[in-house]
Amino acid sequence: MVVISHSSYQTILGGIKRQLLVLFVWDVIVTVTYYYLPFKAPGLPLTLFGSALALILGFRSTSAYARWWEGRGLWGAMINASRSLARATRNFLPADHPLARAIVTRQIAYVNALRCQLRRVGMSAQTLPDLSQAEAGQVLAKANAANAILDGTGALITQARQQGLIDTIQQAQLERVLIDIANAQGGMERLKNTPLPAQFRVFPKLFTRLFCVLLPFGLVESLGVVTPLGSTVAGTMFLAVLAIGDDLVDPFAGTIHDLPLEAMCRTIEIDLRQGLGDEAPAPVTPDEDGVLW
Repeated sequence: MVVISHSSYQTILGGIKRQLLVLFVWDVIVTVTYYYLPFKAPGLPLTLFGSALALILGFRSTSAYARWWEGRGLWGAMINASRSLARATRNFLPADHPLARAIVTRQIAYVNALRCQLRRVGMSAQTLPDLSQAEAGQVLAKANAANAILDGTGALITQARQQGLIDTIQQAQLERVLIDIANAQGGMERLKNTPLPAQFRVFPKLFTRLFCVLLPFGLVESLGVVTPLGSTVAGTMFLAVLAIGDDLVDPFAGTIHDLPLEAMCRTIEIDLRQGLGDEAPAPVTPDEDGVLW
């Protein structure tokens, strides 16, 4: 996620600079043609076209931002549930018991596995250092590695109850936290696996490009030789809004505009390890380009 404002302007304009260059060249061609050919194109109702296009792009951008913000809300719920699971585990089980430590550290492995699944990047045993090599291999063989880790955590909670470390009421409380974690994961998977309908992806791009093509025909009579400048500036606004929607529609795509999953996973790891009394790693900070991953 871009967290430095001056960098965000550069990245947005950098993503559409090729389209802007093509648009400027097209505007120059239309302007030169207007002055050297006897045929004059009829005036176009650009105000009507632009208003309709603005409504379409505005609705699309709102829908894309709603998906992005929902993803952030789900990860916020994941952070809170991870803290709740660790706190309840430390309170219910003896602090120095291996099961207590295993349940808490498994949550660190779980969120990192979920991060890799959502971004669709490869995982290995080194990605899950809090699991044994044997269990990491078993987990990675499953279709949903994160869910397999969560199932293992539930099995450890059952084992703690069978050993008399917790009672059934405490087990139910821990299970409710696991349900909250599973619900958050389900919401993230829904966002990842359900793209915007094709109509929201295809038609706004088509209408925006068509509007940019027609724009100089409607401006050349009033702007004259400065039509390329005016048309390019106007087109930039529509192309930028279109690009913003594309950037936000998938909050887990792994681009610079997406949610900082690595930073949030590190936040969970810091809180859980400090709760165990272990040394915690440093938080993730923005890189030199102002991007927080």
